[in-house]
This record gives sequence, structure tokens and C-alpha cells, in this order.
Amino acid sequence: MKHQGSCLCGSITYEVTGEFEQFFLCHCASCRKDTGSAHAANLFSTKAHLEWLKGAERVITYNHNNSGHIKSFCPDCSSALPNLQMDGSLLVVPAGSLDTELEMIPTGHIYLQERATWDHNLEKSPQYDALPNEGTDES
Repeated sequence: MKHQGSCLCGSITYEVTGEFEQFFLCHCASCRKDTGSAHAANLFSTKAHLEWLKGAERVITYNHNNSGHIKSFCPDCSSALPNLQMDGSLLVVPAGSLDTELEMIPTGHIYLQERATWDHNLEKSPQYDALPNEGTDES
């Protein structure tokens, strides 16, 4: 199995060869803060291989307070990118950075005790195919 991915601006690209073993949606406060969203969506593998195709020297990796909460990103567009953790034994790939389709569904939600107060019953909120027109319920 091969997957390609990139940052939003396209200055950094990569390829992952191998299978992802787990796919977690993490609701911890650190993941919410660094994604600006309800959760991070990360793929994990102890067997897959990461190869940077373009821009490897530009990737910035941040280890928050040396806590093990690690995020790699593009210095131009700030998109999240893959990184190696646990002394290189664990590949973590932000699912949204993939350019290829992913057939895997999330293994589960983790750190729910830290979930945002507004992150409940989101499927009940109105849904639109695009940004709705201001002041209306139509898209």
C-alpha cells in the first residue's frame, strides 16, 4: 500500500509505503489547540516507511515542552505533516494531509475526557455543501 501526501501550498510532499495500523481521532487539549478543531485525525504505523519527495529540509518539528506531543508542519502554510515518534519506531501521519484516498475508517476516539464542551451531537447541526449565504439557511 502506498499513499502520497502534501502540505496545503504543495512545497512539501511525501509518500508512505506500508499499512496504517490505527487511526485515532484525538480530543486531547493539545490536539485541539494545535489543529484549531474538535480533534486531530492521525494515522499510526510501526511498520510503514515515510519518504519525503520534496521539501524535507523545510519541515519544522515541534515537541511541546518535550512532552511527546509532537507536530511537524510546513513553514509556509502551517499544514500538519507526518513525523516519527518514540525514537523513530512510530510514524504518525495527519489523515488530512493525504492526497490519496484512505479506505480505513477511524479506530476510535481517544481522550474524550478532554473533549471540547461544544463537541457533542455535532451530527445534529445543520449541514451544507459549501459556506452558507450570510443571514440565510440556504447554501
